[in-house]
Amino acid sequence: MQVRALQGDTVDALCWRHLGRTQGVVEATLELNKGLAASSVLAAGQLVELAEPAASTTTTRSTVQLWE
Repeated sequence: MQVRALQGDTVDALCWRHLGRTQGVVEATLELNKGLAASSVLAAGQLVELAEPAASTTTTRSTVQLWE
């Protein structure tokens, strides 16, 4: 998926906004876009190819209820 960066965007912000997560996809996106890591902030309007996320392996956390 190709997206355009907004002013002040970073790679992790793009991944979070469009894919809803950063774990694993930031690294894959940087591999797809050689030279993207040269700057921490992307140029406004810069075209970025986002990596397709792998199958989600979410973990469930047990929660503690303090009040009933």
